[in-house]
Amino acid sequence: MQWRSIVVGLVVLRLSLSCVLWLAFGLGPNVSWGFNFPLTFSLHKLDLLFRDEKGTHSRDNSWSQRIHGQRYEETASTCGKVGEESLKRSYLSFFEGNRDEYVRRYSSFPDTLKAKMKDMAKEMFYFGYDNYMKYAFPEDELNPIDCEGRGPDVLNPSNININDVLGNYSLTLIDTLDTLLVLGNVTEFQRAVKLVIDNVSFDKDSTVQVFEANIRILGSLISSHILLTDPKHPFGEVGYEGYDNELLHLAHDLAVRLLPAFENTSTGIPYPRVNLKTGVPPDSINETCTAGAGSLLVEFGILSRLIGDSTFEWVARRAVRALWSLRSNETGLLGNVINIQTGQWVGKQSGLGAGMDSFYEYLLKSYILFGEKEDHGMFQAAYESIQNHMRRGRESCNEGEGDPPLYVNVNMASGEIMNTWIDSLQAFFPGLQVLNGDVDNAICLHAFYYAIWKRFGALPERYNWQLQAPDVLFYPLRPELVESTYLLYQATKNPFYLHVGMDILQSLEKNAKVRCGYATLHHVVDKSKEDRMESFFLSETCKYLYLLFDEDNPLHKSDNKYIFTTEGHVVPIDKRFREKQWRDMFPCEDGVLKESEPNHRPPPSNISNCNRIPEERRYALPLKSVYMRQIDHMVGLF
Repeated sequence: MQWRSIVVGLVVLRLSLSCVLWLAFGLGPNVSWGFNFPLTFSLHKLDLLFRDEKGTHSRDNSWSQRIHGQRYEETASTCGKVGEESLKRSYLSFFEGNRDEYVRRYSSFPDTLKAKMKDMAKEMFYFGYDNYMKYAFPEDELNPIDCEGRGPDVLNPSNININDVLGNYSLTLIDTLDTLLVLGNVTEFQRAVKLVIDNVSFDKDSTVQVFEANIRILGSLISSHILLTDPKHPFGEVGYEGYDNELLHLAHDLAVRLLPAFENTSTGIPYPRVNLKTGVPPDSINETCTAGAGSLLVEFGILSRLIGDSTFEWVARRAVRALWSLRSNETGLLGNVINIQTGQWVGKQSGLGAGMDSFYEYLLKSYILFGEKEDHGMFQAAYESIQNHMRRGRESCNEGEGDPPLYVNVNMASGEIMNTWIDSLQAFFPGLQVLNGDVDNAICLHAFYYAIWKRFGALPERYNWQLQAPDVLFYPLRPELVESTYLLYQATKNPFYLHVGMDILQSLEKNAKVRCGYATLHHVVDKSKEDRMESFFLSETCKYLYLLFDEDNPLHKSDNKYIFTTEGHVVPIDKRFREKQWRDMFPCEDGVLKESEPNHRPPPSNISNCNRIPEERRYALPLKSVYMRQIDHMVGLF
């Protein structure tokens, strides 16, 4: 019982300290992770201990009680609302100074500057692309510092950081095909297609990750084939005489070589890697991440519908259903790593970043493309669980007291915080929220990631919000923040997002440009570099930057709708993808929402839609100055 006395004593000490803070500064007991008091997090851990002892579930309380527990309801300042009768200053009043600086900086963006940034984005793409073609093709990637090509690491097969992605199949050229069309270069697009047809074969002794081969290679081949053969979407007639569906044949060949990953698994969840010539390696592990196994449905589904063969969509959908059926009964959340034979969760962290991100993305995008109500039901249920268990901070993005909304990593079974870092891949989520109509929450989360970018001139792979410092320091030119910036601009047309894009563009020019391209930042603080330019830099980062500033792009003017795959490949929303040439062979299993069942759960109260964004905010800042200043402070900008 001695430890209980110590714990009680510490809590009393905390309450005493809180009173002093109230009297001295009007701050309240927990000045939040933004102020970075080491004591705060330690006492938060004690709160969790008390709740565990007494059986209190943190998710049962309102958002202000989720962090501190019901006992501290009346003393929580940064989370609780301040009554009108209160004589103490609002917590947010500390961030009200110099409000106009944000308005002056972000509230307008001249057309001449927009044109300049568009040209700058185009030049960035061609500097990387031309040097890849000059120094690296037909190898997979460009080493931009040494001006050399890079292929698989054949001397070290265990180097999965390289070998998962590079398959000796001209990765960068394939991944970049539709970006050439986005930039309006039909001539180079046609030349690149012919180079792929003449030079690429998948009959290679290369062991690659199924997920990476799917999103980078298969997705681009399918997208480019559609754009070549369908003049309605969205760049007009870009086909050439003599094209005989070779890209589709290549896509089919690759998909067939990926199919062994789905064989001999007890759950239907695929192995993470295959050898393109021999199938699943004999020493393959039985563990895979949720995103890797559950983000195949868009590409496999389109392929099935293009060629009239249900096999590919069937195996991809079976994997999604298997993962979904294994979610927590308590929270509705999934873990991040699973054993494909036993169905047991090896990693029980649930978050929005690495290992989880595109699983959620493809639930929604699959519904948009294929119209399957099952996909929509799974996404809405998953989104509700995310809002209920991962979201911390004030209830409304642009109103009220408290910390800005943030999505944290939690235990899939309990919803309790597992660590205090977020990763750069999570920056995709505001873009997904835009597609879901939740623009208000998207605005706030995007602002948090942009503040991190402003501080470092890049996004560290992991950022510790408790310590206000990077946990993992490299930045491999990832596109997620740019993608969300582009989608938020399309949704709001707010010039703020043009300024964000300009900041990102100028930071890349300043910090990542080297002799023959753009290099991975090894360290976001000292800006040291690694000699690697991943294919997604040209496929996504440059594409989204260019589209952000190109108001007249055919994608924006086309009467037809489109979406981007998780690798940024353009896919039209076409009625033929809503039609199947086969009958359903895989009825819904227990734990999966049937097509005929509506999602019976009511939407969470904090989900907004585009119509809830006040008209005046489309022309002012998307986020009030006081909240922008608050976020800037919380990442250490001042």
